[in-house]
Formats: sequence, structure tokens, C-alpha cells
Amino acid sequence: MPHDLTPYLLSGLAKQNLELQTHEQQQLMQFITLLSKWNKVYNLTSISNPKDMITRHLLDSLVMLPFFNNGTDQQSIKQVLDVGTGGGIPGIPLAICLPNIHFVLLDARSKKIRFIQTAIAQLGLKNVTAVHSRVEDYNCEQQAQFDRIISRAFASLEDMLLFCQHLCKKQGKFFAMKGQIPEEEIAQLPEGFRIEAINELSVAGLNAQRHLLQIIFS
Repeated sequence: MPHDLTPYLLSGLAKQNLELQTHEQQQLMQFITLLSKWNKVYNLTSISNPKDMITRHLLDSLVMLPFFNNGTDQQSIKQVLDVGTGGGIPGIPLAICLPNIHFVLLDARSKKIRFIQTAIAQLGLKNVTAVHSRVEDYNCEQQAQFDRIISRAFASLEDMLLFCQHLCKKQGKFFAMKGQIPEEEIAQLPEGFRIEAINELSVAGLNAQRHLLQIIFS
């Protein structure tokens, strides 16, 4: 991993009005180094260029940070599930920057969970757990139900909500990251759910629409 890509990350963070500590910046770059190395063998992501990984995996994940640092609401967020995490996106970048929140990263593909377990160990992350399971088969203890469930291109809104509804606290929220606003999917929301907010996101270096849908039980 070329060291000169760190300024590219810092420039993107500045454009997104994000200030991170030096050790967080270093962990993010270390994660991209690991992802790039493993990707050559295990095909974890279709993005192979490390610079593009910074844009499409780091900056695209960290654009969600303000929704976890939202005043008093932050105090209620203790457990987050990243469903269909793939190579640990967005869960690992968020976990690096939110050390007081515990993240469970869930995926049905064992090779991706093996990579995440390696990343957790090498980055020294104490607030991340990797789980190999299909989401509809995954059960957690009552006290470990999730305050937020996040999804980045995991499935349709309908599938995400139906597969994950048993894992979300009654006062919890679903965060679905999408490109364009998925009008058809919104029209097909399962009964009992409603859109609380749709936030347009601006990712530095990414010339594409990005939106965050916040969904709650109605």
C-alpha cells in the first residue's frame, strides 16, 4: 500500500467535515492495506485499486458517522449490527471511529468472516465481533438486541426488514445505505415499518448519488 494515499484519505475526510484522531487514520489505512492484500486471493470486493477503496469503502462508510454522533441519541446506541457486511464494510471503518459502540459484523460467506477476524486481530479492535450466519438464522440474547441495524447493498428494503426485524430493539432503527432513492422498494415496505428520514449523502470523490434511509417500527 503506497504511503502517499494517506493524504488522499485526509483530503476526503476534510471535504466531509470529519476530524479523526491520528491512530484512527492509521487504522483505516491499515485496514485498506489488509483488504487490498486479501482481495488478490479471496476476491472480497470488486474494487481492486486502493485509492478507489478509500473512496468507495472508507469515505462511503464514514459519511454515516454524523448519524451516530447525534447528541443525546448517541447515548442510546450501544449495539450495532452490520448485516451482509462482506469485507467488513461499513462496520469496520465505523467501529474504528466509534470505539464506545459494539459492532457485530454478520455475513453468510465464511471467507469474508475469516478476513474480518484477521482484521479485528491485526487492528486490535475490541468492539467488533464477526459472525458467520445467514441473518434469518441468527439469534442473539435478549440483552444484545441491536439499537441500529445497518445495511449497505445487502438486499431490498423489504428483505432487510423482514429478515432482521427479530434483531432490532423496539426503539431501534434500520439504516439502509442506497444509491438513488429506491421509490419502488419504499412503496413495498412491510406493514409496521415507516421511513423516518431520507438523508442525501455527499461522499468525497464519488460522482454518484448516495442516500441513507432511516426506518423505524411505526
